[in-house]
Amino acid sequence: MSRRKVDPLRPLSAEERTALERVARAQAERADRVARARALLAVADGASYTAAAAAAGRRSGDGVAHLVARFNRLGLAALDRQYGGGPPLQYGSAARDRILTEFHRAPDREQDGTATWSLTTLQRALRRASDGLPAVSTFTVFQTLHAAGYTVQANRTWCKTGAAQRKQKDGTVKTVTDPLATPKKT
Repeated sequence: MSRRKVDPLRPLSAEERTALERVARAQAERADRVARARALLAVADGASYTAAAAAAGRRSGDGVAHLVARFNRLGLAALDRQYGGGPPLQYGSAARDRILTEFHRAPDREQDGTATWSLTTLQRALRRASDGLPAVSTFTVFQTLHAAGYTVQANRTWCKTGAAQRKQKDGTVKTVTDPLATPKKT
């Protein structure tokens, strides 16, 4: 005799049942999503958690019980993967924007102690700022700048990839951009 279900599956709406059936039949869908959809449909059709797990190719009915509880809370979003562990992300888009904003600011020789940014001087400036990032690492700064399209040059200055400043004969400085910079990188 099986135990009483603590959190039984709520009645499925027509849209939810259609979406679950579509995912369960899909050939180009992720295998974990298909298994979750099959388990939920089996439970909705009256199968026990153990039988639903077997129908979905899983071993444990406890996992189906957790899936049912998550489906009751989240709906179809329960089919998606959950966060699988590892350290939580510390820096999101706001921190990335803050790093790039600080990078685009010209360094002050008195305050920053440099005329050009290096990873360490940029890290120090971000850690010192009142609205900065007090624990940011040079690796995070490097990844952020690299993802934004900047590379470190031989003279240890950071430049936008494919852009160079050329001094003209009349003394003006002009920025020229290579339109093929991105294709050349790959």
